[in-house]
Amino acid sequence: MESLRVQRLQPGVGGTLRSLRPGVTTGALPSAASAPPLPPPPPPLGLTLTLGPPPAPPPLPPSLLPGVTAGATAAASPPGAAGGPPAVLREAVEAVVRSFAKHTQGYGRVNVVEALQEFWQMKQSRGADLKNGALVVYEMVPSNSPPYICYVTLPGGSCFGSFQFCPTKAEARRSAAKIALMNSVFNEHPSRRITDDFIEKSVTEALASFNGNREEADNPSTGIGAFRFMLESNKGKSMLEFQELMTVFQLLHWNGSLKAMRERQCSRQEVLAHYSHRALDDDIRNQMATDWVNREQNIPGALSRELASTERELDEARLAGKELRFHKEKKDILMLAAGQLGNLHSSNC
Repeated sequence: MESLRVQRLQPGVGGTLRSLRPGVTTGALPSAASAPPLPPPPPPLGLTLTLGPPPAPPPLPPSLLPGVTAGATAAASPPGAAGGPPAVLREAVEAVVRSFAKHTQGYGRVNVVEALQEFWQMKQSRGADLKNGALVVYEMVPSNSPPYICYVTLPGGSCFGSFQFCPTKAEARRSAAKIALMNSVFNEHPSRRITDDFIEKSVTEALASFNGNREEADNPSTGIGAFRFMLESNKGKSMLEFQELMTVFQLLHWNGSLKAMRERQCSRQEVLAHYSHRALDDDIRNQMATDWVNREQNIPGALSRELASTERELDEARLAGKELRFHKEKKDILMLAAGQLGNLHSSNC
């Protein structure tokens, strides 16, 4: 019985999937430039941050909420993503980096690449649960001329990218490190933790937004009840940690896998309980790529259009300083799908 339940929860089991276009964004942080200031965070960081109060956490994908159309539950934007000019974002990031420098190395310049690595090593030494270690990973986009682009993936999985025009690869690396350091530091503030009060406020706002009643919030089979279940299962975690988990569900929704699970009579609670403990790995990526090929292979030009759209979304999010994991994972899955399509066409020749 258990093996049958797990099989129903696997992407790609039970036929091909129809296309869904959720339009769900992935940022989880508020605007850094225009919001009123917060009090300084507590030790050990002791940084003076002029950042705004936290929004509600990212909502569940639309397919897990009742009566919500695609793209209607976009998460709050990260620093600089609220439509402000790029200069505002640069100033906000530089202010945090300068503050970090003052509290760690005096008033001189700070090596942001080293500072970001040391920050996560400090978190690991103080007991942070980093399953894959404290290594910060950088990835340069292949290019023979500027502007150069770099992505940085934090130990928990969150991804950020260079948000400035970078004439050198070294500058692109520093730009990515700056925005990642800013988000890492801000994420330590107590207001970024999921608490009982935070859950109650978020659920109340969700009920008001979707005209729900209190009974729905206590019933895990409803969309709002599943939302509450998700928050309570992640009590004590930070917004970045919660966003990393949400990326899995956003990808399952984009790929059509959540719809297929509903058609196999999987309950929302089953899906949440199963995938809350699944990390994004090569097996999941390859299966999602296979699902996409099965769904779209007979539509002329579908892959090229989807890739172009995804790359455009990724660039826009990167330049706005947003968290990029969803967009980047989607692009990687589509590249895997391109390889599978190529192999499929070769075998048919």
